[in-house]
Amino acid sequence: MTAPDALADPPAGWLRMLLRAAIAPLACAVVLTGLLSAWVASGGAGTLTRVRIQVTLAAIPMRGFTSQSVSAPGRAASYLTIRNLTDIPDALVSARCPAARRVVLTGRAGTAQPLPGGLRVPAGGTLTLSPFGHDLVLVDPVALTDGQTVPLTLNFRRAGQVRVTATVTAPGSP
Repeated sequence: MTAPDALADPPAGWLRMLLRAAIAPLACAVVLTGLLSAWVASGGAGTLTRVRIQVTLAAIPMRGFTSQSVSAPGRAASYLTIRNLTDIPDALVSARCPAARRVVLTGRAGTAQPLPGGLRVPAGGTLTLSPFGHDLVLVDPVALTDGQTVPLTLNFRRAGQVRVTATVTAPGSP
């Protein structure tokens, strides 16, 4: 029997031997794919360090109860307390809200001038947004009622997107 004859007529049980040889690499590939998928889904892919942001207060006062100097017509101010839980500084660079035509970050009360660099969130520190200082302003919002919830998507330079739900509040409470 020559070498070409041996290839044309494989030994009995060759399929079983092939499967036995392939099972370990196949199992490793499945486990590795699962681990990488979990890493990507958790937001860890593409980052060397992960900035964690916590928003503990998200409120939008009803328009009828905000002063004109704080909230101009067609605008709704907000309250947000943003904590950076890491030792890496970050910045709130933009925000979106489906209940408003656009969202603007402002540097001081009564203005709607966008801040090109965003609002700094210090390492291990807090950024407080309110109608009386740095603010997140909803421009041309829909009619808001007490107790209604409004979704906000906050975009941070390092932490990426953080989704929060702001509650529309009555006077005397943010």
